Amino acid sequence: MPPLLVVDAPSLLYRAFYGLPKSITGADGKPVNALLGFANQVLWAIERHDPRAVILCSGAEAATYRVAALPRYHADRPPVPDELAPQWADAPAFFGAFDWSWEDAGDLEADDLLGAYAQAEVANGGTVLIFSGDRDMFQCVGDAVSVLFPRGGKDGPELVDTKGVKEKYGIRPDQVPDFIALRGDPSDGIPGAKGIGEKTAGEILRVHGDLETAIANADKERPRVAQTLKNQADELREFRKIATLQPIEVACPPDAPTTFGPASEAATARGMNRLATRLEALAQKG
Repeated sequence: MPPLLVVDAPSLLYRAFYGLPKSITGADGKPVNALLGFANQVLWAIERHDPRAVILCSGAEAATYRVAALPRYHADRPPVPDELAPQWADAPAFFGAFDWSWEDAGDLEADDLLGAYAQAEVANGGTVLIFSGDRDMFQCVGDAVSVLFPRGGKDGPELVDTKGVKEKYGIRPDQVPDFIALRGDPSDGIPGAKGIGEKTAGEILRVHGDLETAIANADKERPRVAQTLKNQADELREFRKIATLQPIEVACPPDAPTTFGPASEAATARGMNRLATRLEALAQKG
């Protein structure tokens, strides 16, 4: 069975917006760089992995319960740029022409919804590709789930599987929330354990297996690490909770191949002529 492709819409829209010049405009003279870059990224994945359907996931900027647990969570993130806001508003309609489904997590975040679709698809016997630039999603990786992680250059995103997570951090995917709690995540405003960096966080988890066991056996660590685990125990538990994806009940979507013809028309209407030509060629090829 072809994989289900679930896409972190905020992650890819921001990446495209900052990766392409704002001088790329539509017929009305307004920027379309984020929509264009987003489409090209997802089309790259479609041409190589032929997914059975594409789900674009969005959600709250910061889930309420996460902010309640850590007021600084996402606090340093700037508002949506003025040139991106109209493109973001147009994204569901534009990508709807591709027959890509746009789903929103409501009070939770896009990450939570990505994980929910991955879990539902695997439970139904399928496989999943999660397209996201958020390393939090590595906790979803398993035998049937891989992450397409964007990177610079012309090679396209990196395919990260269980082996890839271990090569990067020396841990299993299920240990990722514990790892984030210990190491911290500056992009989310999670400070982590004082004096514990990436290397030490990985070592702690390789020895103890999880955060709770590490806290219970803190005296077996060198004094500085032991003191940190004891002093920050409750705080680290909160960090782990924040980093752990929350369950959302979703149904496996039906098969929905990309409709390249209508997508080409939608691109033409927005002045994306080169993208329209590419889509028309894919329509004829299909």
